[in-house]
Amino acid sequence: MGATLAWLALIVLIPLSSAFVTASSISWEEIWRVVASRRAVAAYQLTFGAAFVAAVVNGGIGLLLAWVLVRYEFPGKNFLNALIDIPFALPTAVAGLTYSSLYAAEGWLGRFLHPLGIEAVHSRLAVAVVLTFVSLPFVVRSVQPVLEDLGSEPEEAAGSLGATRWQTFRWVTFPALAPALLTGVALAFARAVGEYGSVIFVSGNKPMQTEIAPLLIMDQLEQYKYGGAAAIAVVLLLASFVINGAINVLSRWSRRYE
Repeated sequence: MGATLAWLALIVLIPLSSAFVTASSISWEEIWRVVASRRAVAAYQLTFGAAFVAAVVNGGIGLLLAWVLVRYEFPGKNFLNALIDIPFALPTAVAGLTYSSLYAAEGWLGRFLHPLGIEAVHSRLAVAVVLTFVSLPFVVRSVQPVLEDLGSEPEEAAGSLGATRWQTFRWVTFPALAPALLTGVALAFARAVGEYGSVIFVSGNKPMQTEIAPLLIMDQLEQYKYGGAAAIAVVLLLASFVINGAINVLSRWSRRYE
């Protein structure tokens, strides 16, 4: 226990606490001026808003992929299963560069979207899409083992009692999967909030429009404003703690009714 706590403190607690220490090097007025500026607020809205959209989308897509991988046998299943983990191994900068090339106005797909008025790069849509890509595996890998352990017996029993497929899913399968699904969505959200490498290639980095909070931190560091950068980092850290804590509380509540 002592070794575990010491390692946790060295790797997690001390680095996180250093953000608070660095932020305290400037006055409260300066902290408020940095974290509550119009530019910072716009960056928060895009960062958390796009991360939320990505997490919700991955909640649906991840559940569907996990269901297909567990309940069906088909050619190429192992390849699809391995493909889901690509965002874990692929450098996010490579993902952003590939996406921007693909969806640019002259790209393979962008040439069809641009005439329709759909700006798939240098836009908020681009930020949401790349965040969906990098956070997809978390939902699938959270739900998949639970679905495997659940098996098909409860669904077969419900069907034998006259329940429709939708009723079986709504009242039997989904309540058992809900805690794992919420955990996966929370992990996907946290991953998306901290993403930087892929977003800078596709967002256009326009202040007040497509600038994310991690990029704003880098801007502060480039100006040697370490206190301001740490202050923004603390805002992201506290927001992530609050949101993930709420998800965990909801997950525990869901388990009470399994």
